[in-house]
Amino acid sequence: MADNSHPKRGASGEDTHADEDLIEFVQGVLEQMQTRFQQMSDTIIGRVDEMGARLDDLEKSIADLMEATGVEGAAGGDGKDETQA
Repeated sequence: MADNSHPKRGASGEDTHADEDLIEFVQGVLEQMQTRFQQMSDTIIGRVDEMGARLDDLEKSIADLMEATGVEGAAGGDGKDETQA
C-alpha cells in the first residue's frame, strides 16, 4: 500500500527550483541575523568596557578626594567604619 499523503519533492524542476530558492532565502536571513547579532554583541561589550573604565576613574577620583580631605580609609581599607569597631 503506497503512502500518498505527501507529494514527492523534486518531482518536477519547478519544485526543486522553489526548494533551492527557499534554502537560499533562509540561509540569507540567518546570515543577516548572525551579522546583526555580532554587531549588537560588539556594541554591548564596548559599552560595558567603557562603563568599567568610567567606574575605575570614579573610584580613583573618590579615593583622591578622600585622601585630600584627610578621611581615614582612603588607602583602600576593608570598607569597615573604624569608629564603630
